[in-house]
Amino acid sequence: MTAREMYDQWRRDPYFDQDTRAELEGIAADPQEIEERFYRNLEFGTGGLRGIMGAGTNRMNIYTVRKATQGLANYILQEKGEKRGIAIAYDSRRMSAEFAREAALCMAANGIKAYIFPSLRSMPMLSFALRELGCIAGVVVTASHNPAEYNGYKVYWEDGAQITAPRDQEIIQRVNEIESVSQVKTIDLETAKEKGLYQIIGEEIDDKYIDALKSLVLHPEAVKRQADQLKIVYTPLHGTGNIPVRRILKELGFAHVYVVKEQELPDGNFPTVNYPNPEDKKAFALALKLAEEVDADLVLATDPDADRLGVYAKAGKTGTYESFTGNMTGMIILEYLLSQRRALGLLPENGAVVTTIVSGKMAKRIAPQYDVDVIETLTGFKYIGEQIKLFEQDHSHQFLFGYEESYGCLEGTHVRDKDAVVAVMALCEAAAYYKEQGLTLCDQMERLYETYGYYQEALCTVTLKGQDGAKRIGQIMEQIRARIPETLGGFQVKAFRDYQEGTIRNMESGQGSGTGLPRSNVLYFDLEQDGWCCVRPSGTEPKIKFYAGVRGSSREDGKRKLEALLQAVEGFAR
Repeated sequence: MTAREMYDQWRRDPYFDQDTRAELEGIAADPQEIEERFYRNLEFGTGGLRGIMGAGTNRMNIYTVRKATQGLANYILQEKGEKRGIAIAYDSRRMSAEFAREAALCMAANGIKAYIFPSLRSMPMLSFALRELGCIAGVVVTASHNPAEYNGYKVYWEDGAQITAPRDQEIIQRVNEIESVSQVKTIDLETAKEKGLYQIIGEEIDDKYIDALKSLVLHPEAVKRQADQLKIVYTPLHGTGNIPVRRILKELGFAHVYVVKEQELPDGNFPTVNYPNPEDKKAFALALKLAEEVDADLVLATDPDADRLGVYAKAGKTGTYESFTGNMTGMIILEYLLSQRRALGLLPENGAVVTTIVSGKMAKRIAPQYDVDVIETLTGFKYIGEQIKLFEQDHSHQFLFGYEESYGCLEGTHVRDKDAVVAVMALCEAAAYYKEQGLTLCDQMERLYETYGYYQEALCTVTLKGQDGAKRIGQIMEQIRARIPETLGGFQVKAFRDYQEGTIRNMESGQGSGTGLPRSNVLYFDLEQDGWCCVRPSGTEPKIKFYAGVRGSSREDGKRKLEALLQAVEGFAR
């Protein structure tokens, strides 16, 4: 069926509600818009759905949510997991509550009990809840840090992590088998409740989650001594973090937590920011203004589903606020956890730090000082969460900490995905501990650089929308494969990894080996002097991403090396 034929079906079929059909009537004279909305089905990828909201098969709406949910329901029934049920959460975005309810009613219509939160919750709380409730799966309705016009649908399995291979492909197959609306089941809310298939998740889950976080605190006495001294500015960026972040800080005793009032309440339009992403420095404008007014030590921001944490810290020498990358935040927390666990006799013999291939490499210098292994996975925190499950199965390691460059990390195993709430807690504990020693977090970061090297990383993202953009992204990847450079930015290429082919080529000897990781459309260059770069299409947005990292002998040396390397890597897109 062509895009136009599918459009006509949606516009005329009474199965689709009046608002949907009216929206489609409004684009009747715009063939390009019709093509974009109907040239394909919104792809159910390896993590779920994500897309622009609106009417159409290539948009997020109640019908594409129902279709995805029916496919997931069919898989749960295939696995005989209907009695265990599914947990569902949603964030502050427009239509998130409606999409969550549609998913719950579709599950109930298939005889699968749906546990749903009564109001918005963070993504990590979904991971926690499904394990506490013994569910076979979970769904959280969120588009994470994407702009306001987006929404999404992430799928989790019984271990609390996002679905990974081979289960992700099996679920995708079930979803793709849904070719007609007649295959999609739903029932009304009252019937679902009467059948006991729609249950609200109680506040006891919230309490257990907070208790799990507090059990991870290593120096509660340091927190108490500094709780009245440390000043913290926080913004949830109109998202889900407001209540859990403020609650954990309050229960730990931090007395001076200032919330950005303009960004405190949930609002899916994100009226104060163009992009609700703590990686974006512009998102901190109001928080930094408040920080200046109250003379804050820390400035913190979480994204709409509260899995990413952005940080500014006040520099003791200059009194200015310096931004921390996700890698920097991860290293501050990592070194604090390892050093204090060793001091307290809490480091296991088989401890492991898990990160991704595109994240900063300083951990490879820190962890060996504490006899802790570093394990790398493909990009995406779901692979870090998967490692926790594998460790529990083979007892090879004990998970201590996971981090990724895109502002996500996890201490503990209470959830199996990145958790900005526990990151806030751990970072504020570290700040209190170092404040007792007369150090700011900026001071501590400088100490890490002086000890382990001036690691610097950068990410360049090129947006290429629509069918033409997808084609261009594919061309860039194939051009790199066809002409592997010998040098990049003045660095010799030591090895080239093609994760789609599953191979590593030693550029000096010509010998090959396997990557040891799942197949994925990712290209990676190992460079001399601890340098590296990586190219991959985004899995959730119409973008291609170019990562680069170096190790310098000084801040200036690192900056110079990184600029040269990044310029060379960006050349792939020209």
